[in-house]
Amino acid sequence: MENKYVGYLVISLGLVIGAITFMFNRALTDIVNASCSHGSTCTMWDTINFQTGVSIVLMVVIIAIGLYLAFFGNDVKIIEKIVRKIVKVKEKKPKKDYTKLMEELDDEESAVLQKVIDANGTMFQSQIVDELGFPKAKITRIIDKLEGRGLVERRRRGMTNVVILKQ
Repeated sequence: MENKYVGYLVISLGLVIGAITFMFNRALTDIVNASCSHGSTCTMWDTINFQTGVSIVLMVVIIAIGLYLAFFGNDVKIIEKIVRKIVKVKEKKPKKDYTKLMEELDDEESAVLQKVIDANGTMFQSQIVDELGFPKAKITRIIDKLEGRGLVERRRRGMTNVVILKQ
């Protein structure tokens, strides 16, 4: 889900919390007015004021987070950031020159290898399927061949595989 939509969702949540706070405070004020005989010096009023203050601060913080996400948050795929940290891949192009090797591969193998190279040496297998438009089984067979040649390595990450270029 894009950060913009998550931001709108969080803003809505903040507004719902504000509405609940408003309704709760009205009901609590009515109860205190009916049951308290001390007037404005009653400790129940202090409790209502404290609860109202905490609720408003919470609502403002939630809405501020929502506004940040909706208007300023970068749409970064968090899973990709985590995988890059786990795999510890440098953000540089691979050191090895693959042009000569690409000539030995067939078109499909070289297309898959080129995608991984262009992605700075690491890419989700599902991303390769999406970008090249090949069936999943075909991509799996191609990656098997590339693994057999020692060009890439496949690591399991949750429900998907990460294809990593061997240096």
